[in-house]
Amino acid sequence: MKNSFNTILQSETLVLIDFFADWCGPCKMLAPILKDVKKELEDDIKIIKIDVDKNQPLAAKYQVRGVPTMMLFKNGKQVWRQSGVLQKNDIINIIKSHI
Repeated sequence: MKNSFNTILQSETLVLIDFFADWCGPCKMLAPILKDVKKELEDDIKIIKIDVDKNQPLAAKYQVRGVPTMMLFKNGKQVWRQSGVLQKNDIINIIKSHI
């Protein structure tokens, strides 16, 4: 998992990581928004969901204190991070600003 995760982050395609938890209400609200984002941006973005309860070392490495937390990576570097739910257009605008 760890090697493939790092390989994905190194990709030239932007990667949006969604740190979430099954018990988190706002995370459930964010899931369909991210589906719509993926539908609209298609190959311009990879969206990966990371369950913080099942991947605690990864959550700790990225200092995820609250869920949902989204992070955007470009060529292996974190270019944006925010906790909480954002609307579809806000997420799309942030992603497009890094393409």
